[in-house]
Amino acid sequence: MRIATDADLPALEWNGEYSHFRQLYREIYHSARKGEALLWVAELSTVGVIGQLFVQLTSTRKELADGVNRAYIYGFRIQSIYRRKGIGNFMLHFVEDDLEKRGFQYVCLNVNQENIEARRLYERCGYSIVSVEAGYWSYLDENSVRQYVHEPAWRMEKELSHPPRLIMR
Repeated sequence: MRIATDADLPALEWNGEYSHFRQLYREIYHSARKGEALLWVAELSTVGVIGQLFVQLTSTRKELADGVNRAYIYGFRIQSIYRRKGIGNFMLHFVEDDLEKRGFQYVCLNVNQENIEARRLYERCGYSIVSVEAGYWSYLDENSVRQYVHEPAWRMEKELSHPPRLIMR
């Protein structure tokens, strides 16, 4: 696991499968350069990038990321050949540990309501459904054409750390 570099952006397209997100990846990378986000990649030395996970640290939607206590995970994907091998679990815990070290107490994410396997992973990792997300969003594709997406999702949340408790004796 490491922070993505500018040179990693083409690898996030996974040989063209996600080239339609090219501009979106570039925007997220610029957001990370401003300290508003983190782009993590999982890499195998013999293969290259096999997974990605983005974290929004600050957002206009404070219920997702407020820059202080709450961060938002998104764009979490692992190449299909490497799924069900513990990599997703490792990536998620790695990023949660990093966020906790940065002082964040809560992390949330949205999972497509049809993605039962991902939801189960998040539940095994301690996330709970806290609300429903309508799932309307848009992006500019690689040809600068606005694409509209509707992915109804479950909002899931996890508490990363507990404040120290005073023990009275």
